[in-house]
Amino acid sequence: MANGILSEKELERIEQLTLNSTIPELQEAMKHEKLTALQLTQFYLQQIENKNKQLNAVISVLPNALVNAKMLDTERKKNRLRGNLHGIPIIIKDNIETTKVATTAGSLALKDNLTNRDATLIKNLKRAGAIILAKANLSEWAYFFCSGCPVGYSAVGGQTLNPYGRKVFETGGSSSGSGVTVAANFAVAAVGTETSGSITSPSSQNSVVGLKPTIGVLSRTGIVPISSTLDTPGPMTKNVIDNAIFLQAMYGFDAKDDASLDKDLREQDFEKSILTASLKGKRFGVLKSLLGNNTYKATVDKMKAAGAEMIEITPKREAFKGFITLLNIDMKHDLPNYLVNNADKNVKVKSVKDVTV
Repeated sequence: MANGILSEKELERIEQLTLNSTIPELQEAMKHEKLTALQLTQFYLQQIENKNKQLNAVISVLPNALVNAKMLDTERKKNRLRGNLHGIPIIIKDNIETTKVATTAGSLALKDNLTNRDATLIKNLKRAGAIILAKANLSEWAYFFCSGCPVGYSAVGGQTLNPYGRKVFETGGSSSGSGVTVAANFAVAAVGTETSGSITSPSSQNSVVGLKPTIGVLSRTGIVPISSTLDTPGPMTKNVIDNAIFLQAMYGFDAKDDASLDKDLREQDFEKSILTASLKGKRFGVLKSLLGNNTYKATVDKMKAAGAEMIEITPKREAFKGFITLLNIDMKHDLPNYLVNNADKNVKVKSVKDVTV
């Protein structure tokens, strides 16, 4: 690696390793000196440099990622591992605060929102050894202020495109960039946020594993809000094991978040629970309308073979009366509270009216 640039041979080697490896497997590779956090970070930075212009998945890159990677490599040599994410580069949605770069929510109104502060969940991830590599594009303002706009578009980051078919398949939203960065192998994992479908939709569209946790499991402090009733961050990963590890690393009770669950989930080992879990006796709803899809049916058959009970259903379409009213009421209070009390002093907008005028 000359001048911080990996050779083509090294790029190919690390690409093959990262495409198919779980976080535990990457940790094993670093433990046996087949890989370093610095090499891994440089690989992903080169991936972003070479491919982001085609996908618009990343808004900004943190300037201290390589420095942090070197520090974590030094700590590993001294056998001072911080946690399961030690030396693992990740990307976060650009409505989540972190030091060194602005938190824009994709909006030009927040282009100068340099709070130089880590959201609580980012502090937790750093405590577990994660390297915050970059910030992901998103549907502007988490798709709240625009009806009928293309998903995955923001004024700051442009139109996010699906790596499985640019301008062929949608990216989903609003955590479009988070889903694309995982699918395109720009990082080991990414953080998304969801109010209603904003993690699950882009995860589905980009073939990654996304989880919307129960409200209160993960802190929302330091995240540009839509609804204090429904907002939550969540992990987006290449596989289920990584999702469990990532979720656990993000957790931490937050006294500043009224919804934060006063329970120490660190007592649970999500990774171990998944590895030892069984589908026997578990009941799953199966959508009859999708059983004609060969991939869907094959998944159902595999779950049956593993002992699951599959219940065919045709769910009725719910109206969700009052849903938009709830979001509007929350937004009326939650966003101004963030803009007045959390945003950088250079941000001029202070209310919903300021944003929408």
